[in-house]
Amino acid sequence: MSVIPSSMSYEQDGPLGHTEPRLWTPPLRALTPETSYGFDVIDFANEVLRLPLDPWEEWAVIHAGELLEDGRPRFRKVLIIVARQNGKTHLCVVLSLYWLFVERQKMILGTSTNLMYAKESWLKAIEIAEANPYLASEIPPPSRNGTSGVTRAIGNECLTTKDGCKYRIAASNRRGGRSLTINRLILDELREHDSWDAWGAATNAMNAVPDAQAVAITNQGDDSSIVLDSLRDSALSYLKDGKGDPRLGIFEWSAPDGADPTDVNAIAAANPNLGRRIELDSILGDAQRARLAGGQELATFRTEVLCQRVNHLDPAVDPDGWSACVSAGTMDQLRDRVALCVDVSMNARHATLVAAAVQEDGTVRVEVIHHWSGPGCTNDLRKELPTWVAAVKPALFGWFPSGPAAVVAADLADPQRRYGYKTAWPPRGTKVEEIRAEVTTVCMSFSELVTGHLVAHSDDPLLNKHVENAQKQRQGDAWRFSRQGDGDIDAVYAAAGAVHLAKILPPPKPKLAVV
Repeated sequence: MSVIPSSMSYEQDGPLGHTEPRLWTPPLRALTPETSYGFDVIDFANEVLRLPLDPWEEWAVIHAGELLEDGRPRFRKVLIIVARQNGKTHLCVVLSLYWLFVERQKMILGTSTNLMYAKESWLKAIEIAEANPYLASEIPPPSRNGTSGVTRAIGNECLTTKDGCKYRIAASNRRGGRSLTINRLILDELREHDSWDAWGAATNAMNAVPDAQAVAITNQGDDSSIVLDSLRDSALSYLKDGKGDPRLGIFEWSAPDGADPTDVNAIAAANPNLGRRIELDSILGDAQRARLAGGQELATFRTEVLCQRVNHLDPAVDPDGWSACVSAGTMDQLRDRVALCVDVSMNARHATLVAAAVQEDGTVRVEVIHHWSGPGCTNDLRKELPTWVAAVKPALFGWFPSGPAAVVAADLADPQRRYGYKTAWPPRGTKVEEIRAEVTTVCMSFSELVTGHLVAHSDDPLLNKHVENAQKQRQGDAWRFSRQGDGDIDAVYAAAGAVHLAKILPPPKPKLAVV
């Protein structure tokens, strides 16, 4: 539906990055110089600045610059998601100069979580403008009273034209943009916005401007990127079913979810400048190392190079490793070597009982036996746990003595405190004891086993979610599972505890051979 300038076509040996994003909001009508200001931006970059945009940048400005019938930008808010080192800064500089000198917008504000990054784009814009005879003539020269079109005072940085149009910068915080009326806004590194303070301060300063536009540009984030997540979810929801903000546009260059880090096509989808300004060899080397390392290194590679959403930049359990450990099966043939562990969430509103057993090949199979949820679930746990343990008949049952399960499970350690249990406690053949190893050791060992594909699980949704929620809480050189936000992690603690108990059980006695 769009007219693509011939300058967008590159012919080069080897794989090229994708000019068109993987996910994007389609235009309401064919995009031409009459229906998108993006074509003017391209001409401005080519003919005035002599600094052409790259193919993906040309595509982006054409679609982000779509106009409504009345001439206003179709998108009041534009979300551009693309991997790092693909030219985001150049795009922001060209847009800012176009808005300032061509559209003559009264107030342009550039923001970033680190003011230094916003200032880098601002200084680049000044350098280009002052070196360009057409633009330089629009900047007031220094006057006798010391004023000029360029104010460099810290905290008051501003590029002003003779028409009084201004390009300012600010840090992305609750004060950035307040007291201003903003016509055009650039929010760099939106993934770093872990609260709505900065977004609200800047975007609400556009409320009185009917044709205002904000462009947020970033690579992907994690669970802390609440603003990015909300905008992206809303934009994708609108693409799917028409529900959401019709004036929010998304243009996302990213690898498909679950793509292998070394998949060249996935790399090309997230890096539109691949084969132009980015060499494949350099990325593939990093990809191979990240895939082998897993954990934080792989999560960082996925967000910054593949532009994929991850839950944590420092996951406690490698997501790819956990997915690779999915294996259909049961514990029916492992009854003589089963261990059970129970754990309770920090808010005591969820509890999980998990079984583990070492298989013939040395891997450890884990399985969720039962879980309890809701207010008062620990009371149900006290009543029902003995019955569940008796049904499984594990060789060993345990819990973490320093964790939230201790208050409940400790009652079961004393055979004299049965509280009216209908089931004999402990069940015959079951040893009941707390886990004596350091919690950090248990957590780190479980993570290492997952990375080495030495754990087997049946893809249980509950356990998957708790594994996904777990991140590292460092304690010196060691770490334990911790949660971010409201997600529970008791199931992954119970799984790690059960695996630890299963591995300390003595091996089963060999079956007698009949001769």
